[in-house]
Amino acid sequence: MSSLKIKRFRHILFLLDVLKLAVTAFGGPQVHLVQFQKKLVDKKKYITSADLKELNSLCSILPGPTSTQTISAIGFKIGGPLLAFFTLAVWVFPACLIMGVFAIIIHFYHLENPKLNFLKYIQPMAVGFIIYAAFQIIQMFISKMYHWILLILSASVAILYQTPYLFPILLLLGGFVSSQINKEKINQVKPMKNINWSNFILFLSVFITAAVLGVFTQNKIVLLFENTYRFGSIVFGGGHVLIPMMYNQFVEIKHFLTANEFIAGVGLVQAMPGPVFSIATFCNAMALQEYGISGQLFGAVIGTIAIFLPGTFLIFFIYPIWNQLKNYTPIKNAIEGVNAASAGLVIASAYLLFKPVVLNQSNMIVLLLTLFLLLTTKVPSPVIVIICVLAGFIY
Repeated sequence: MSSLKIKRFRHILFLLDVLKLAVTAFGGPQVHLVQFQKKLVDKKKYITSADLKELNSLCSILPGPTSTQTISAIGFKIGGPLLAFFTLAVWVFPACLIMGVFAIIIHFYHLENPKLNFLKYIQPMAVGFIIYAAFQIIQMFISKMYHWILLILSASVAILYQTPYLFPILLLLGGFVSSQINKEKINQVKPMKNINWSNFILFLSVFITAAVLGVFTQNKIVLLFENTYRFGSIVFGGGHVLIPMMYNQFVEIKHFLTANEFIAGVGLVQAMPGPVFSIATFCNAMALQEYGISGQLFGAVIGTIAIFLPGTFLIFFIYPIWNQLKNYTPIKNAIEGVNAASAGLVIASAYLLFKPVVLNQSNMIVLLLTLFLLLTTKVPSPVIVIICVLAGFIY
């Protein structure tokens, strides 16, 4: 067998392993990283543990879905850009397919329909997950006094002024404050050389074109693509930072879907393997439900492409220059503040998602029980979702 055939066979085996991860990797980026270590490093030895840590560090400083970008970068390292693209497609497909189908089911039956009454505890459970996410992010990223100040300010502003334009501004301000506070750590920053700007130009071109078309056409499909692409371009901190942005834009401002529909999607995505960013597939499918199944399928495709495309452009741009970028001190200094502001946005999302939940005894029990299980036990997220669904069936 020629070396080329051996390489192709190895790439196919790698994609099959990615598919196995895509249907079994629950729990968000931190848990995904552990599963990547076990499956792709310890068991199959596609890359080394040091490689994985370095690639995860790279993706942690980029906006977008961290675990998706990490596994795409692994594909890039093993087989170049083509394998990276197929890795991305295989990784996101199962979760996005299920979230799109769920949106169609909700459209046909409606949440108020007795046939979907078993989902009634999904909403308070989803709020419990978001509160737990805020707790985790605080533990991970908040260690200094100015981190706490940025967290409190960003959470307060996001709650008081619910406009989508504030989110990127808060993240940028957090990065700016952090870079200024840590300025004394910059020692002879070396300029970066031999940069291929093509993927970054593509990233910006799509961003600007979609924004201009959205303003001038006010077409709902264009606006959905533009909004979702923008979210994928500015989200630091994972899917739980994406959720408040989407809620604010799609529910509070543009009324593309109801608060209850959105929270049902947030609840279901906790039981999904793969990326939390698949919530965008659900939201875009729900936003086009007036056009029937074909409209929802189209919306699911738009949402999936728009949310993952920016991160893909960025990883294809950054990976070839990573050896220079990882030692670029100004970027490292700014990340602390971006993460602190992101933590504040997650706290804001917990508050905003709690508002539409009906305050009754059973909902509060579900919310508190979800928090209790997450904080004190190792019960997997899908098991908690199943418990809440079964409770809906029984009661």
